[in-house]
Amino acid sequence: MAIAFERSIRLDGATNFRDLGGYRGIDDRPVRWRTLFRSDHLGELSAQDVDALRALQLGRVFDFRGVQERAALPDKAPGMQSWSLPVEPTVFARIQQLLQEGEPITQPLMVATMEETYRDFVRNDTAQFSGLFAHLLDDATPLVFHCTAGKDRTGFAAAMILLALGISRDAVMEDYLLTNRCYRAPAAPPDARVPTAAREVLWGVRAEFLAAALDVIDTDCGGVDAYLDSQLGMGPTERARLAQAYLSD
Repeated sequence: MAIAFERSIRLDGATNFRDLGGYRGIDDRPVRWRTLFRSDHLGELSAQDVDALRALQLGRVFDFRGVQERAALPDKAPGMQSWSLPVEPTVFARIQQLLQEGEPITQPLMVATMEETYRDFVRNDTAQFSGLFAHLLDDATPLVFHCTAGKDRTGFAAAMILLALGISRDAVMEDYLLTNRCYRAPAAPPDARVPTAAREVLWGVRAEFLAAALDVIDTDCGGVDAYLDSQLGMGPTERARLAQAYLSD
């Protein structure tokens, strides 16, 4: 009988820590529970949070935050091996540029900016995401990968892992959109230059964001299978190894 686990892990210092287990992949085999986790940053974990992560037997942490993000708020992950796979943030830099140019920050502009960010994951950040897959094949020690909010860089990485394991696009999108139920953005003073509607776009996820990346994969790379093979080093042999490690029998 399959064991049901809670997907969202409640922590004091992170709101978007989630288990990727249970989704049905190749040959209808489910992703192993308590093995693959995704999260927002781990820089504000409480002592109780650290104990909770130890109880999950987490051994590896992969951090997609940029160099300055990581230095400003290092992870609290004692006893775990940690790797930096920096995907430098571009959205806030783009907002600052627009503000300096006197361009109004509208909701449609923020949506377009986020969509382009996801296209850039495919076009510009192959090395970092392929690096994560290389580590996934090293061993199956339970791991967590994260960025700052655990929604964009982390969301794209989670989608690629699930797709590589044969999970349907519908289920991948379902997992991606869970961020809107889990993540709590940090409190910040209101900025009249960035309307509430635009901020809501920035701190949430939308199906069209991930769809923008998948469209580039389909049109420029020949589809998910071809992208996984040629760009992320996940050909048929590697995907079979991935399934062996992360799908239950």
